[in-house]
Amino acid sequence: MKKLTTGFVLILSLIFLSFKKDPSLVTLTEILVKAPFEMPAIKIPDFSKCKKYSIVDFGAAQGDKNKTSEAINKAISKANKAGGGIVVIPQGEWLTKKFHFKSNVNLHLNKGAVLLFSEDPNDYLPAVSSTWEGYECFNYSPLVYAYKCKNIAITGEGELKAKMDIWKQWFTRPKSHMESLKKLYNLASYNKPMKERQMANDSARFRPHFIQFNRCENILMDGVSITNSPFWTIHPFLSKDVVLRNLKVYAHGHNNDGVDPEMSQNVLIENCVFDQGDDAIAIKSGCGKNAWVLDTPSKNIVIRNCTVKNGHQLVAIGSELSGGIENVFIDNCTVVDGAKLNHLLFIKTNERRGGYVNNIYMSNIISGKIDAGILGIDTDVLYQWRTLVPTIERRLTPIKNVYLENIKATNVKFISKISGQKELPVENIFLKNVSADAVPENQNIHENVLNFVNKN
Repeated sequence: MKKLTTGFVLILSLIFLSFKKDPSLVTLTEILVKAPFEMPAIKIPDFSKCKKYSIVDFGAAQGDKNKTSEAINKAISKANKAGGGIVVIPQGEWLTKKFHFKSNVNLHLNKGAVLLFSEDPNDYLPAVSSTWEGYECFNYSPLVYAYKCKNIAITGEGELKAKMDIWKQWFTRPKSHMESLKKLYNLASYNKPMKERQMANDSARFRPHFIQFNRCENILMDGVSITNSPFWTIHPFLSKDVVLRNLKVYAHGHNNDGVDPEMSQNVLIENCVFDQGDDAIAIKSGCGKNAWVLDTPSKNIVIRNCTVKNGHQLVAIGSELSGGIENVFIDNCTVVDGAKLNHLLFIKTNERRGGYVNNIYMSNIISGKIDAGILGIDTDVLYQWRTLVPTIERRLTPIKNVYLENIKATNVKFISKISGQKELPVENIFLKNVSADAVPENQNIHENVLNFVNKN
């Protein structure tokens, strides 16, 4: 009986140990952010108790993209299995292919370290669950990709850089690309399963994102530089608790937004410098049926103390906003004199989007010359889609409660230009101490707007 009891206890112990997970070495730090709306504390990972893993110890070799990408992925796996770790990129230039994050991993680039990403599309296969302009699909893997991860970070004083030789050739939109756009639009509009949305092929030319956090939580990017990008540069998608700070982002290609939070919540973007060929920051929430089914707004987003050297807009909202966008606060940002800029704040949508825009605040902004104006709201922005595909389901976008205060520019064509729709006018737009040194006589150009208050 005693032997039987001992054996039974041993079996129970082994069963317990088989289910017991290694404790995480990563702790969470809360950041409290002041905003004109209720802003939850943002939780970010702290890796101070974690071991460092140099990619050199896993076989990385400068100039060898196969060895280096394999070493990075091995180091990531090792750090993950240890319950948390810091994957270190040493000084020097390291040619690499894609790599994928796992939970509890901090990628740290030492000063003088450059991760140089191959321009060969085959290096970003097999396809992964990603997005293209607001629609979910299988596409080339982002250069840096995280899917359903928790507690991840990219830190340091180094640089992530994309080689652009091939991607530049893909900037054009040949007939094959437009046909692929039509195919994806119809698949997504009728909510076809993801397995049917295979877009990773040379004729579609759907370029990959540079960095995508897809359905992740507790994300930190701090200190690094990002140079060039095949498509959107930093893309938190369906993610929560994101802090992006002290970044230098430069990308002057096609569709090269700096940061695109999409259906993401509790986001802080601070102390960053943007030099973009497209929008510095573009807040999105998906397109049409795809987003209506997900039903996840972009919400509680704070952008502060940032500098824009170039970009279509300081902040754009939309046009992919079908999931809704609310509680956005842009404060204490600067657009340098001589920057190529269309608007400080541009809200754009169309009859196919639906969604909503509510509670948008912008304050304490200094800007040089702006090609268009300070505030633009346009409810009929369709770009190439206008003649490419028909409207399958018409849903208008309610836009209301937009507040601008203490904003100064030099030369502009207008202070505000708002083009609402007769069926659904734009509502509650408040301007206080918003001005420019030189502006035509017609400062506010409005159509279908209810309750516009100007206290300049």
